[in-house]
Amino acid sequence: MASMEVRSSASVPTERVDPLTFSDSISRKIAAMSAHDDDEDLSAFRKAMEGVQRSPETTRIVIEKPLPSAQPRQARLDELAVLAEMLDGPDPETFESGDTLSYRSQGIQDSVFRKLRRGSYRLEGEVDLHGLNRDKAKGAVAVFLAHCQDRGWRCVRIIHGKGNGSPNSGPVIKSLLDGWLRKRREVLAFCSARPHDGGTGAIYVLLRAN
Repeated sequence: MASMEVRSSASVPTERVDPLTFSDSISRKIAAMSAHDDDEDLSAFRKAMEGVQRSPETTRIVIEKPLPSAQPRQARLDELAVLAEMLDGPDPETFESGDTLSYRSQGIQDSVFRKLRRGSYRLEGEVDLHGLNRDKAKGAVAVFLAHCQDRGWRCVRIIHGKGNGSPNSGPVIKSLLDGWLRKRREVLAFCSARPHDGGTGAIYVLLRAN
């Protein structure tokens, strides 16, 4: 699975070192030494500086200092609200390993949902929840869906696993995911994937346009 990484770009402040100013200081030092008639020191200094010429143009050395990425306050509040919402609510319905998941919000046409179930829509992104506990899985889903909205992705896959190795009865993350996604405004529909895309261990998710 290809990893996803979000970068925010921002202008960065710079510090500049001007060689023209540096060469001026050398000229002033030579003049001061001449005024004191210190011939030996002046001769040694000039010999050491042979071949060094004053640059006719100013060249700046740019030292980048990246600023910490700034996240809009409202976006952060929205994220916290989503996480709080996902932590609340009744116990999810319990599913067996081979059970299929299926949901569509009001207004989704039959033809659209059929295409989703057949895997006809191009998958634009995915997230794998294997190995994550309940809290980490919730956070991963929230961040992933926010990323999908930012990128304008409409159809994605979430791999939740079949829960065969779970010490508890049934696939825990699968059952929780069914409840989480039904609460999300941006989720229009979801269903278990085709066998070649993970079968009952993954779902296709159709998202609202941002």
